[in-house]
Amino acid sequence: MPALSEVLAALDALWPPERAEQWDAVGTVCGDPDAPVSRVLFAVDPVQEIVDEAVELGADLLVTHHPLYLRGTTTVAATTFKGRVVHTLIKHDIALYVAHTNADTADPGVSDALAGALDLRILRPLVPDASDPSGRRGLGRVCELAHPMTLADFAAYAAARLPATAQGIRAAGDPDREIRTVAVSGGSGDSLFDDVRAAGVDAFLTADLRHHPASEATQNTRNGPLALLDAAHWATEWPWCEQAAAQLDAVSDRHGWGLRTHVSRTVTDPWTAHAASSLPNTPTHTPGAPR
Repeated sequence: MPALSEVLAALDALWPPERAEQWDAVGTVCGDPDAPVSRVLFAVDPVQEIVDEAVELGADLLVTHHPLYLRGTTTVAATTFKGRVVHTLIKHDIALYVAHTNADTADPGVSDALAGALDLRILRPLVPDASDPSGRRGLGRVCELAHPMTLADFAAYAAARLPATAQGIRAAGDPDREIRTVAVSGGSGDSLFDDVRAAGVDAFLTADLRHHPASEATQNTRNGPLALLDAAHWATEWPWCEQAAAQLDAVSDRHGWGLRTHVSRTVTDPWTAHAASSLPNTPTHTPGAPR
């Protein structure tokens, strides 16, 4: 049975902390380096439901994609929800480790897992990491569909392949437009529109798309129309948990550690319900009436 320090070294090798963005907070949050580790739980969010699941599972280590404390704090009092997470972890001898933007750009990384969940053929990174001579690391991925689909069909396909959430998949563009190539980026991706345009793809699938950037992206047809698919943030990043668990399994097998890895199926997307609009009730303007 390995010590926590050995497992953490393996995680650091998979997702080197120095490759995280400067603003990010990755690596070990809590845990005794000398404590033994036999069971590891992977999840997207370090929220109380996940920590309670780790306790019930008997996990020694929780690995999450999202940081617990992305910004500084002055208290871990159990009267705060994040403080209660810390107290629960320490009380039950569970370490917490975070791989965030360093996992986003890894090879394989978050967007590789997203492309894999959609059975897309990966061509290259969307935003290559200049420090990677192999050209495989970077943010997002440029992909090809196994066969062309209309935008409407691809949206339905993505909704069926990704974990179910209240949001599902929103699409922008002509529903009948044929989609052959797509850029994908797990998590919030509306800062990448320039890179998506430069990639020359038919569509962009990501999360957290806002009204103005999405409107501008669809209206700017100078390089041809661009279709958008907006999925739930959690759903686009959850496939990484399975990929990451498999990577740690491989390390465990090489070292003979016998680790037992688990992936949480708990949906921690914050949105819990969705009511579809009734299109016939779309507001209309009667000529001559005040606006």
